Amino acid sequence: MIEIHSVTKTYDGFRALGPLDLTIDHEHVVTVIGPSGCGKSTLLRLLAGLEAPTSGRLAVDGRPIVGPRHDIGVAFQDPRLMPWLTVRRNIGLGLWDRPAEERRAAVEAALARVSLGAFAESLPKQLSGGMAQRVGLARALVARPRFLLLDEPFSALDPLTRIQMQDHLLDIVGDEIPNVLLITHDIEEAIVLSDRILVLGGPPARIRRDLVVDLPRPRHRASAGFQALKTLLLDDLFPRHGAGAEAA
Repeated sequence: MIEIHSVTKTYDGFRALGPLDLTIDHEHVVTVIGPSGCGKSTLLRLLAGLEAPTSGRLAVDGRPIVGPRHDIGVAFQDPRLMPWLTVRRNIGLGLWDRPAEERRAAVEAALARVSLGAFAESLPKQLSGGMAQRVGLARALVARPRFLLLDEPFSALDPLTRIQMQDHLLDIVGDEIPNVLLITHDIEEAIVLSDRILVLGGPPARIRRDLVVDLPRPRHRASAGFQALKTLLLDDLFPRHGAGAEAA
C-alpha cells in the first residue's frame, strides 16, 4: 500500500505540489497524467525518496519514505546507462552491497524478465532505443521492488517499439511487481496500461480526477469505450474542447 497524507512541496516560496492525499492499494498500474509543469515529476521524486516533502507524510506498506529504498524501483525517460559498462553491469549497479552470488542471481533474473540475456555483455552504444529502455527497466526491477515508479519511460521511442514496451510492462506487472505508478503525457498509453488514472492540475499539483479504468483487456484503441474515456480525459486536460471536470 502506498499512502500520501497532506503532502506539500515548496521550492523557494513556490508551492509545486499539494496538499495532496492519495492511497494506492490493490491497483496494479496507476497512471498520472496532466499538463507540463503541473507537478507530476515532483510527485514521483517524492515517492522515490529523491526529495523530501515540505510537509505531510509518504509511506509504503506503513514504512515512511525518507530516502531511496530497495523496495522502490525507478525508471526514467532517459535510461541513464553508464556507457562504459556492459548491460549486465549496468543492471547490477544498485546491488553493490549484496553478496556476489545473490547479486549475480538477481541480475540474471532481471535480464530474463526483459528478454535481454543474449545482450548481457553488450555496451549501451550497441543497443537500440527500445533495448536501452529495457535495460533501464531491468535495473529498476533487479531488487524486486514492491513499488515501481516510471517517469515517461517510453516517450522517446518510435510508435511500434512503444507499443511493444507497453505490452512488455503488462506482462511483468502483477505478482512480481505489485504496484506501478506511471507518469505519461500519452492519454492512449494511460488507458491501455492503467487500472486507475489520476488527472493532475496545477501548480500546485492537485488531483482533478480519480478514474477507475474498467475496460476489459486487451484494450482496443478503436473501441467505443476506449474512445469515450479518451474524450473524457481530453476534456479534463483541455477544457476549451469540452466541459472539463473537477475531482470525481
